Amino acid sequence: MRLFLYYLTLLGSSFVISTYGPHHRAQMTGDILLGGLFPIHFGVASKDQDLAARPESTQCVRFNFRGFRWLQAMVFAIDEINNSSILLPNITLGYRIFDTCNTVSKALEATLSFVAQNKIDSLNLDEFCNCTDHIPSTIAVVGPAGSTVSTAVANLLGLFYIPQISYASSSRLLSNKNQYKSFMRTIPTDEHQATAMADIIEYFQWNWVIAVASDDDYGRPGIEKFEKEIEERDICIHLNELISQYFEDHEIKALADRIENSSAKVIVVFASAPDVEPLIKEMASRNFTDRIWLASEAWASSSLIAKPEYLDVVAGTIGFALKAGHIAGFREFLQQVHPKKDTHNEFVREFWEETFNCYLEDSPRLQETGKGSTTFRPLCTGEEDITSVETPYLDYTHLRISYNAYLAVYSIAHALHDILTCRPGQGLFANNSCADIKTMEAWQVLKQLRHLNYTNNMGEKMHFDENADLAANYTIINWHRSSEDGSVVFKEIGYYNVHIKRGAKLFIEKSKILWNGHGSEVLYFCPYYVLQVPFSNCSEDCEPGTRKGIIDSMPTCCFECTECSDGEYSNHKDSSVCTKCPNNSWSNGNHTFCFLKEIEFLSWTEPFGIALTIFAVLGVVFTAFVMGVFVRFRNTPIVKATNRELSYVLLFSLICCFSSSLVFIGEPQNWTCRLRQPAFGISFVLCISCILVKTNRVLLVFEAKIPTSLHRKWWGLNLQFLLVFLCTFVQVMICVVWLYNAPPSSYRNHDIDEIIFITCNEGSVMGLGFLIGYTCLLAAICFFFAFKSRKLPENFTEAKFITFSMLIFFIVWISFIPAYFSTYGKFVSAVEVIAILASSFGMLACIFFNKVYIILFKPSRNTIEEVRCSTAAHAFKVAAKATLKHNTSSRRKSGSSGSTPSLTMSFKTNEDSNLDMNRPRVSFGSGTVMLSLSFEESRRSSML
Repeated sequence: MRLFLYYLTLLGSSFVISTYGPHHRAQMTGDILLGGLFPIHFGVASKDQDLAARPESTQCVRFNFRGFRWLQAMVFAIDEINNSSILLPNITLGYRIFDTCNTVSKALEATLSFVAQNKIDSLNLDEFCNCTDHIPSTIAVVGPAGSTVSTAVANLLGLFYIPQISYASSSRLLSNKNQYKSFMRTIPTDEHQATAMADIIEYFQWNWVIAVASDDDYGRPGIEKFEKEIEERDICIHLNELISQYFEDHEIKALADRIENSSAKVIVVFASAPDVEPLIKEMASRNFTDRIWLASEAWASSSLIAKPEYLDVVAGTIGFALKAGHIAGFREFLQQVHPKKDTHNEFVREFWEETFNCYLEDSPRLQETGKGSTTFRPLCTGEEDITSVETPYLDYTHLRISYNAYLAVYSIAHALHDILTCRPGQGLFANNSCADIKTMEAWQVLKQLRHLNYTNNMGEKMHFDENADLAANYTIINWHRSSEDGSVVFKEIGYYNVHIKRGAKLFIEKSKILWNGHGSEVLYFCPYYVLQVPFSNCSEDCEPGTRKGIIDSMPTCCFECTECSDGEYSNHKDSSVCTKCPNNSWSNGNHTFCFLKEIEFLSWTEPFGIALTIFAVLGVVFTAFVMGVFVRFRNTPIVKATNRELSYVLLFSLICCFSSSLVFIGEPQNWTCRLRQPAFGISFVLCISCILVKTNRVLLVFEAKIPTSLHRKWWGLNLQFLLVFLCTFVQVMICVVWLYNAPPSSYRNHDIDEIIFITCNEGSVMGLGFLIGYTCLLAAICFFFAFKSRKLPENFTEAKFITFSMLIFFIVWISFIPAYFSTYGKFVSAVEVIAILASSFGMLACIFFNKVYIILFKPSRNTIEEVRCSTAAHAFKVAAKATLKHNTSSRRKSGSSGSTPSLTMSFKTNEDSNLDMNRPRVSFGSGTVMLSLSFEESRRSSML
């Protein structure tokens, strides 16, 4: 039964190898076998399978010289290790290398051959057969290149824990160890490359780009990471397109149309060279030269794109390249390639034919060409010189992918060496045991690789991280045209270091960059010609003083420049927001900076303040002058008749009123703010209460029929001063309560543009209202009494002038209320000062100027006789009015009627007569009324 199973398995394995294994391979036996997967061709010929007959294997087309060089790097590394007496002594490494043709199907065919051989060895059938030609199991696989191909291969190899080390698969999806258990790589992940691309776009201040990615597991994850990175940097993608080498012509043309019609000038391409080539070819046919290409490492140095015929389109490309390595003796090894020497490598024959455009004898391609082909190639002589031709195979300038393949082989060799030199008790397996290198399995090699730590030929420490990735840096290159032959030259212009902090990872020498879109004359003769950075933004940069404004239905990168509002500024280009100026500053006319606001208050030095001060001082001077006149002529009848003691207090209060207006001028301080309103309020109340007492006293005296002792008692000086004190005390208490609960304070008003007004915050509007309201209440009462006593003769119609003064007071302060609340800043103080001065001048002029005029300029009227005549006339009018009223009432009661009695009045004022002096006589037809008033000084003073 076991013998039957053996033959069945052997038959199955031969079927797998012959049917699914590629016919072209590089193979060499050894004690330990390594597998290799390389893209020797760029793709496969498209062929419809109608299944009318047995399907044939697809044919690989377009020889890849760089891929063949990568294969040679693996062969060279294995030869070095086999010839080394230090690394794996007495053990020979063999290899089986297949062509993936850059497609998943071809790669899986080769991978199935690796897996099938391992399954045969796992059956342990050596006792049934002594097979001298037995091929050992593939212990590890180097490759493949593309991320999409690696993903498929990793899924299959991971089932059997066969270690796989890729030299060019950078997709970040392959870092998922839960899905790709045995995948490792010597190339950094695209996680860093996508970030580096976004950093470059930000570095050149672009925000409007086109993104193109391969429609596979390399392009899609890479561009997805790129989108996340640029979103954080406020960069927008205008077009986001997928591309493939298998696109139809109309699809490529449609994509080229969209790119040509786009306003974005930067094209970010995250794709492999075979996928990009159809688009570049279409662009070259259109002579489309005004775009900047940003290339991922998969095509940044590809010979498939870096051709002179494409250079007008891709010149100036900025790309990412892996750090170059050095392989001693590799150049000579490449030059020694020959179809007669390398019999173990079947790819050498095709390489030779493609390099020299000839066919070797017995070449299968010669037979295929003879079947109706119009292409003619001569036979190869075998004497061709490989160094005499230009080929990417011999491009030894920068070894990047080749060096990664070289490192992959050495990493496996060092892991095998660790197994070979392992000491029992120090191993990585159960109970610290070691694996036997003769009977080891693939999973044991995978375990050893995960703990690998060695120094490469360049002196760098090599180890795989937790994701089985190698951290590495990128070199940034720029595509130039050679001044010698017009070929592409990759100039290093900077680097990207993934190990340092963000913001310092990127370094670029702008002076070395050559941008596309310029004539070949410039490119030829000035390879380091410094040009302005191309513009690739949706909108023009906003100048300082403006900000970016949103445009409806457009991305955030498209904006309109809006001028900053007053009080805001922006001092750099392309500002997203305008910065609000500090409270003490304001923006200039261009809104590019802020200047300190002008501080304003009712100053002593400004014309308006000077004018108000002059008027206030004049008021004080005039009042003091009046007081001086009253003091000087204190014994004259007019001064005595006006109650000189109250007049002195009244004049003093007016001086206080004028002086209180000066507190409103000057920079407001806390103490001035707390002083000025109480000073004004108390001064005015003192003034008005004096006027009120004077007016009411005269009215009561003259309306009384007979001045009795009661009047004299209650209207003496003491009571008058007491009433003045009580009225003023009420105002004092209002001020005390106000200052205690909500005291006024100095306040800087920043609400006005360009100006800071220093004003007084009154603390409580209600307190100010009570203060002014109480003053107006007293003024209203005073106005009432003054109006009522306007016809009295006292003080030569003083009541009339008091009435006028109170009327002026009301007009002023009623006008003050709306003016106060409608003004701002220093004009608030000015309005109140004007009201104080106007009302003070009104009272001073109405009450005192007439008296001063009589005292100084009409002394003839300042006599006792004048006062007596005025008093007698008033008495006569009162008596006549009373008599007429009495007679009219009597006649109405008796029913009698008569003519109105005639009224005559005669005065006799002869000083020489012996009759009583100053007795006016009034006749009413049938009788005479004698009025006698005494103007003796003592009696008059006591009554007043």
